[in-house]
Amino acid sequence: MKLQLSEPFKTLWQGQDPFAGVEALQGVVYRELEGRRTLRTEVAGRGYFVKIHRGIGWGEIVKNLLSAKLPVLGAEQELIAIQRLREVGVPSMTAVAFGARGNNPAAQHSFIVTEELAPTVSLEDFSLDWVKQPPAVKLKHALIAEVAKMTGTMHRGGVNHRDCYICHFLLHTDKPVTAEDFKLSLIDLHRAQTRPAITRRWRDKDLAALYFSALDIGLTKRDKLRFVKGYFAATKGPQPLRQTLREEARLLAWLEGKAVKLYDRKQRYGDAL
Repeated sequence: MKLQLSEPFKTLWQGQDPFAGVEALQGVVYRELEGRRTLRTEVAGRGYFVKIHRGIGWGEIVKNLLSAKLPVLGAEQELIAIQRLREVGVPSMTAVAFGARGNNPAAQHSFIVTEELAPTVSLEDFSLDWVKQPPAVKLKHALIAEVAKMTGTMHRGGVNHRDCYICHFLLHTDKPVTAEDFKLSLIDLHRAQTRPAITRRWRDKDLAALYFSALDIGLTKRDKLRFVKGYFAATKGPQPLRQTLREEARLLAWLEGKAVKLYDRKQRYGDAL
């Protein structure tokens, strides 16, 4: 069994089974799937997000593998990703409780509790009306540069998100948001993978997902180039944009095609994507 508890859960579950304690938590349920539950709860006046994994069974594991999907087997991979992001300097969540028991990957019981990031708004919601009501140019440029830096730093640190959409970048709104003063945090890392070094395949999948998720917010060609320059500066170090465009021409062409395919699929199937 693996167990890490910080306050207030260290005191809350003192003298009891923390796995029973986490199952007893009440709150707003955001997702209820076979083998996984996500909810928001409050303890001692503060908000927390709870993800409970109960094992998905060998049948579901095989089904995922046969469809070329990597199954989510427990909460530990999210904990590892959070820790790695902290190490490399990408703002993310703070884990305050984690537990895992059982050696059978199909039946392992695990959980992770993270502090709520509030008040915040996702970049998806923040940019929802940008086409009709464009933001201040300096702010848009600053946000693009920060997303590029965070994504590049994440990848340089060996983490690929696997749900790398703009909805998972949270903009903190506890103070006025300006181009000179704002904070973004990256969330929802339950599918993330952490390695000594990221592979090209998973890097490209993250970039395609991110690009696809921003297709409807009115980005210009210069905005896209700004992201490219910032992303590769974070992964390779600063270099002339012309050099980056030459070296990454095949990737950029592939991203255009892949993002359009994802977008077309979304139009046909909606949230089934």
